[in-house]
Amino acid sequence: MKKSVRKAVIAGNWKMNKTPSETKALINEMKPLVADADCDVVLCVPFIDIPAAVEAAAGSNIKIGAENIHFKASGAYTGEVSADMLKEAGVEYVVIGHSERRQYFGETDQTVNLRTLSAVNAGFTAIV
Repeated sequence: MKKSVRKAVIAGNWKMNKTPSETKALINEMKPLVADADCDVVLCVPFIDIPAAVEAAAGSNIKIGAENIHFKASGAYTGEVSADMLKEAGVEYVVIGHSERRQYFGETDQTVNLRTLSAVNAGFTAIV
């Protein structure tokens, strides 16, 4: 990859792992290890961990992302999260269309497209 054209991104999602306190501890462990990284470092964490992750990553080169986003701004979508919610929480990236979301929750190309449009329109970097 030509770094003059595109900066490398190393991103990982935590799936349904880590409590907020475990999230803080892990990010604090990681900060010195990635401080000189020549790429973007992105941690996409469960929704419950976003505030703790944003707080722990403050002042470092670690960016925080979410593991999903809904394509509607609000409504009766139990368990979902909107772009505005993520924006206010301090998220910069969003994972969309993960194979597990497709396998276990029936995500389709159509819903992945709607979620991606929602993320991009809100100013997030989408990891599709």
